[in-house]
Amino acid sequence: MSNIFHLAIPAGNLKNSIPFYSKILGCELGDFEKDKWQDINFWGNELTLHETNQRIKKGSERERHFVDMGKVCIPHFGIHLNWENYITVKSSIQKTVGFLDQPYTRFKNQETEQETFFVEDTNFNVIEIKSVKGSYYKNKEYT
Repeated sequence: MSNIFHLAIPAGNLKNSIPFYSKILGCELGDFEKDKWQDINFWGNELTLHETNQRIKKGSERERHFVDMGKVCIPHFGIHLNWENYITVKSSIQKTVGFLDQPYTRFKNQETEQETFFVEDTNFNVIEIKSVKGSYYKNKEYT
């Protein structure tokens, strides 16, 4: 049995949210229950979009936490993509919905160097998409 991460999120109107994930991000559609939920193959992980009331407005006040490159939205979820997939998704976002936070490089000239950006889906869930140059996970201890 493989280890697949599963996340269920409020998606607002499914008819509006599904094309963002399938057409703009290029994710494959999976199981669904009409007008209730839709599974998305989020690059090998299971993202379930649940029909909910639409959030009222874009860009509403969000909590942001300072990290090395600036203030990032909390909460958010995301994905590490290989460079080719990252460039494809980045280009699609740029041509369609635009970025919440523009692409930038973190940890320049380090093994964990990465390019990352943030985007909002149609229900204003924040997604971080990144590509890491080297090896990201090692046994690192929080001290």
